[in-house]
Amino acid sequence: MVNIQWYPGHMNKARNQLEDKMGLIDVIVEVLDARIPQSSRNPMIEELVGDKPHLIILNKADLADPIMTKRWQKEFTSQGKFVMALDSLHNTNMQVLVRMIKKAAAAKIKKLTAKGASQPVIRIALAGIPNCGKSTIINRLVGRNVAEVGNKPGVTKGQNWLKTTDNIQILDTPGILWPKFEDQTVGLKLAALGAIKDSVFSADDVALFVLAKLRMHYLKDLSKFARTTKEEITKINDTDLLLALTEEYGMRDDYDRFATYMLQRLRKGKIGRITLDRL
Repeated sequence: MVNIQWYPGHMNKARNQLEDKMGLIDVIVEVLDARIPQSSRNPMIEELVGDKPHLIILNKADLADPIMTKRWQKEFTSQGKFVMALDSLHNTNMQVLVRMIKKAAAAKIKKLTAKGASQPVIRIALAGIPNCGKSTIINRLVGRNVAEVGNKPGVTKGQNWLKTTDNIQILDTPGILWPKFEDQTVGLKLAALGAIKDSVFSADDVALFVLAKLRMHYLKDLSKFARTTKEEITKINDTDLLLALTEEYGMRDDYDRFATYMLQRLRKGKIGRITLDRL
């Protein structure tokens, strides 16, 4: 099994800063990638939550398998979390998110109102892995581009308090991974969907992992991407399939180049609505 790890120094610093500010936070809002809801959950964030209200956002839901997304919503709800699916890129359901935040903070709002606050302010921490869409969500909530957005991990480096027009203050945190992936398939899934810096892993190793998952769960989508039949795909192994795809897409024997191209297509939803974490 390929060993993938990535935990640069700024992530440890961000984790410590978040822990220091937990006393100011009313609701923890954890942003997950809807395509890997379990693999994109940072166990360190769960440790910090304690007894605070915990809202889970399954972001990039437009790129995920809708059946799997519903199953994960049900699973996390059964764990006592507030849960919603979101497509932040296309600005859908943002008012639903605001209502969900206020629902999670209902006890705090009631307490502040009882003390005479006419417009109680709720403080939330928006946390999650790199490249899960936190900055886009913040920009939507604030109503302007205050957080830098990028299609690679590690864009946000510091922590900032930001205000919205809905009496919500947001602590923006950098994407945080954890020091060691106990299950190496987690690292492969994070790498496949862009949560880990591309220079840390070999694209062909991750592409082979993805091909195996597509073969198992999304054979129809894979056959369309491979420009061949499902029957032909089942006749060859994943390594030969990667080589065949490299040639089919005009890249001769440069399978590493094709693997990078394939992962880029996967991340953009061009292969299909794929969920790698299954229930």
